[in-house]
Amino acid sequence: MIAGAAVADFRERVRRPAYLLMLISAIGLGLIAVPPVDAHWSVLVIGGFRGRYTSGYVGMVTALTSALWLTLVGFYLVRDAVARDGRTGVGQLLAASPMRSWAYLAAKLASNVAVLASMTAVLAATALVLQLLRGESRAVDPVGLLLPFALVALPMLVLTGALALLFEATPVLRGGLGNVLWVFVWMVGAIGGQSPQAPLGGLGLRPVPLPAGASQDVGLGLMYVDEPLEVFDWPGLRLDAPFLLGRAVLVLLAVAVALAPALWFHRFDRPARPGRGPAGPEPRPVYRGLPRAEPRTGPGFGRLLAGEARILVAGAPLWWWLGAAALTLAGLALPRGAVLAVAWVWPVLLWSRLGTQPATTGTAAILGAYPAPRRRVLAEWLAGVLLAAALGAGAAVRMGFAADGPGLVAWAAGALFIPALALTLGTLTGAPRFFQAVYTALWYLMINDADALNFMGILRDGDAVTGPGPGAWAALALAGVTGSLLWTSFRLARR
Repeated sequence: MIAGAAVADFRERVRRPAYLLMLISAIGLGLIAVPPVDAHWSVLVIGGFRGRYTSGYVGMVTALTSALWLTLVGFYLVRDAVARDGRTGVGQLLAASPMRSWAYLAAKLASNVAVLASMTAVLAATALVLQLLRGESRAVDPVGLLLPFALVALPMLVLTGALALLFEATPVLRGGLGNVLWVFVWMVGAIGGQSPQAPLGGLGLRPVPLPAGASQDVGLGLMYVDEPLEVFDWPGLRLDAPFLLGRAVLVLLAVAVALAPALWFHRFDRPARPGRGPAGPEPRPVYRGLPRAEPRTGPGFGRLLAGEARILVAGAPLWWWLGAAALTLAGLALPRGAVLAVAWVWPVLLWSRLGTQPATTGTAAILGAYPAPRRRVLAEWLAGVLLAAALGAGAAVRMGFAADGPGLVAWAAGALFIPALALTLGTLTGAPRFFQAVYTALWYLMINDADALNFMGILRDGDAVTGPGPGAWAALALAGVTGSLLWTSFRLARR
């Protein structure tokens, strides 16, 4: 029964266009992991060197890349398995079947792992092709190529699939909070897991004999190098009993994590409280009060914008409003950068609704009949801009009194860009979790002094705003909104 349910769930997932896109992205990940021999980037730097492109090294570097990045992206790709059963009514059918909760969770784990493993299989095939194309070694060693995927990547992907299932089956983690939290969980694991002394082998980066004169520094991640790295002969993945035992324990731990929710998750056989489904909070039918279509005049669009603004903040609890008010007031008294960074991450769960509500509330057919759908999309974006302006008003007022023109211009560009990013990702994916993950990662990198991602303008070099500049972020915002309008028109034209 478990195997049949897992196969059926996997087949349902692979029929989606998103699955093909996911496999194509795996090919792109392989191209990054095994760059040309004269490239100025690398994902693995070992004492200032890289390994010769043999089967063993190519397999190891692509497996490590898989263990590092697919644990982040893969979590969000497989995270919707339980919620999808609740939305489609499959859960109610399962509730009437003799399948136990632990068996249901086991089937979902197997399906999650199958989806992630299929990406890894494409990455392994890409690695073989790249080994031959790079031309440093054309001797193919299938065992040397595939062993790192089995011992380095696969255990990490099993753990990722198990944690995605744990988040879905745990009430406090199944919503947007869990999506945001995973970014920080992943960062801690990605940094700590690179150490050879990490528990259970970490990401699987093992010590290797280094060439004479090489430093002991090992870096894993996309890194720029001034000159192409020198080459040494990779000795292959070092296997010993502690490492093999650690990987086996990691897989068993992942299975235990996936099955643990059976203690509190009772599938779909309990009546849900009002407003709450078996897989978490159901989206409210917020479009019941959608304003009627008005003539193409200013007042009509104003009422439409007001309606979209009410929809955007619908259901926000009192504590959220109190926090928003405190941040707005704090912006008048505290340094602009710190307050603005917090103020513009506070509404991340509300912004993530942009572009997704037709899919998440089941109102796509109703909204498809709306006489001016592009005006509605534009009003939806502007509602997000108004929310950004409201939360950042304190910081803007402070900059105005300080005659900080560059800061105000950067503030305006950020207020345009953030909702545009949410609208674009929501329109393309129909799910809020992708914006929640992408925006949280961008925000974290920005507050850690990544000038290239200074979309809020809080990073300064004297009075100048660092990074691409407000014009670039405003242009990206307009491009995102334009793309959302075109995609909406395309979908409506297909009906």
